[in-house]
Amino acid sequence: MAELKSDFFNKEEVRTHDSRLSDINTFLPKLLKTAKEKTLGFKDHLESIDPHEVRCIEDLQKIPVLRKSELANKQKLFPPFGGFERTEEQRTTHFFQSPGPIYEPGTRGLDWGRFAPFLYATGVRKGMVLQNCFSYHLTPAGMMFEEGALKIGTKVIPAGTGQTELQAKAASFLKTNVYAGTPDFLFKILEKGDELNLDLSNINIACVGGGPLFPDLRKAYSERGIKCMQSYATADLGNIATETIENEPLIVDEGVIVEIVFPGTGEHVGPGEIGEILVTNLNLDYPLIRFATGDMSAFAPGESKCGRTNTRIVGWRGRADQAAKVKGMFLRPEQIKEFISRHKEIKKVRAEISLVNNQDELTIKIEVEPDNSNDYLSNLRDIINLRAKIIKVKPNTLPKDGIIIDDKR
Repeated sequence: MAELKSDFFNKEEVRTHDSRLSDINTFLPKLLKTAKEKTLGFKDHLESIDPHEVRCIEDLQKIPVLRKSELANKQKLFPPFGGFERTEEQRTTHFFQSPGPIYEPGTRGLDWGRFAPFLYATGVRKGMVLQNCFSYHLTPAGMMFEEGALKIGTKVIPAGTGQTELQAKAASFLKTNVYAGTPDFLFKILEKGDELNLDLSNINIACVGGGPLFPDLRKAYSERGIKCMQSYATADLGNIATETIENEPLIVDEGVIVEIVFPGTGEHVGPGEIGEILVTNLNLDYPLIRFATGDMSAFAPGESKCGRTNTRIVGWRGRADQAAKVKGMFLRPEQIKEFISRHKEIKKVRAEISLVNNQDELTIKIEVEPDNSNDYLSNLRDIINLRAKIIKVKPNTLPKDGIIIDDKR
């Protein structure tokens, strides 16, 4: 473990912005070259890409987005991982399965999920006892958190899910210091402990994920002296971003690159705008490049007061797949983006679907300058193949909530 000082897990967390970008820019061509030449899954995906021409995060926009559907399809052709793992020096020791089914690799001793920095940021230290209540059955979350804890030197109770009474008794007898699991399950354990008159006062840290952490729940933990912090992660990618200060933006993990794009496309949104999260995993053994999470978020300005210097995101802001059926036809964010790309004077578009007299009604609101007199109806219909009413509004009028298609029915 490359420990810098007591507050940080490694020196990468406190790099200057320029130093981090320099490191990323140097590494990207190597990552792309490995993916293109050493994996089967990326062979056609990167066919037209010269790895040496991808020298910075902005250049990633040259690369097609990789979606879960493509990952699943490739896994049928190249089992078990779609050929996205490096064909040489394979270090996979475990096979995991997520709904789909989609299969993910795992290995021991390398903290592939990168959860050690998250656990360390919450206060987890060597010698503490961590009760790991993430599932160990098929899904990778249990092992990911265990690997992160072992990297720090924390002792692990591989508790898994369910069996609340046994969990409470184990936590009391083994003097659990740290809970790891979904946000709400700890509350059930604490309630059962109260019911059985057990001493669970040693639990003072909760590292949660896999579900929403509601303010009232965090407050309830705080009242018991438990500091509760959350991470944003997926089974495919591991940890993506970490909360280090309560209710502050999450700090992007040092092992990934995060992009925020217009939903359904690979084009970056403007500063502070909500869009779909794409993640590039900086893992030469299993390089997932521009992998679409389907989640929405936005970059937050500035750096964290905790001292970590990486980019921050505001947290989960909904799902990117806003496709909706209108009069039997699908309307998708990609179509709205295509419409915007044909008219550079348009600042923003929002499609609103409502039900009027039991009939679907589509309204397209367009941000343009007040003196704009263009008629967009025919061009719009060519793209979406639907009748719509167009309303022009002044720039900066539409909400900046990431919603492209607002289904009000």
